[in-house]
Amino acid sequence: MIKFIWSPDYEIDIGDHVFPTAKYRLVRDLLLEDEVCAIEDFLVPVPATQEQLEAVHSVAYLDDLSNLRRSTRTASSELPLTAEIVDGYKLAAGGTIIACRAALSVSPPVACHIGGGFHHAFADHAEGFCYINDIAVAICAMRQEGRIQRALVIDCDLHQGNGTAHIFQDVPEVFTFSIHQEANYPTKQKSDLDIGLEDLTGDVDYLSQLRDVLAPLIESHRPELIIYVAGADPYKHDVLGGLNLTIEGLAERDRLVIHEAISRRIPIVTVTAGGYAMKVADTVTIQAQTCKIASELFHQALL
Repeated sequence: MIKFIWSPDYEIDIGDHVFPTAKYRLVRDLLLEDEVCAIEDFLVPVPATQEQLEAVHSVAYLDDLSNLRRSTRTASSELPLTAEIVDGYKLAAGGTIIACRAALSVSPPVACHIGGGFHHAFADHAEGFCYINDIAVAICAMRQEGRIQRALVIDCDLHQGNGTAHIFQDVPEVFTFSIHQEANYPTKQKSDLDIGLEDLTGDVDYLSQLRDVLAPLIESHRPELIIYVAGADPYKHDVLGGLNLTIEGLAERDRLVIHEAISRRIPIVTVTAGGYAMKVADTVTIQAQTCKIASELFHQALL
């Protein structure tokens, strides 16, 4: 069966902040309520180990985090720096690792992490609500464990996955693709493939540009694992965004990406990443929708 990864410890107290950490619990509850999954379909994450973190992040930066030290390396997080928060990010990295192992061990090969997607964290510093780059940590862990060599990051968050792009800039086996609003945070890095969208791009243009590149990219790179960064923030009512996608358009985006992987039997892991809709319920709907579509396509592939 398809596995979902979630922990109640993802709901971290970050104070009065635009980032709704309650969304993880709410997505999980909605999936259970709608009978997309059952309690036994959930895997419980454990924190990434120091060795796994050091495969991506510098020792000096990790030392700042462990000692809750405000420095030039931690100051750009735009978050408080507490033990609960640091532990939560290490746990989320562990969650993406477990999700990758799950996807690599089932057929059809898919798993959903209701968490993760912290793509702005660099090897040596935090950025944009991101302390630990769980995407990079998980890919490096899978490579070190000998499970894969080649990976593809499909980043459909509103914001470019700048940290992930920078971490893997000299690793040809890991291809980074980001489709994002160009005139928005962050300062751009160079992904292996970037599509910078104009403000107010809507469903039709977004899906057309994504569809044009997706299949050729997968066929040319031949990944053994895909991590799909399924941010909810391209939504037209996102307070940090400037694209114009509808909930239905985002569903088609998810269906397109996940189908391309499952139809080729390429393991795919979804991570939630951003989502800051004016109504938290919309973010929850969008991110639960990603999991529902993954489950639907999983079961269709069994037939």
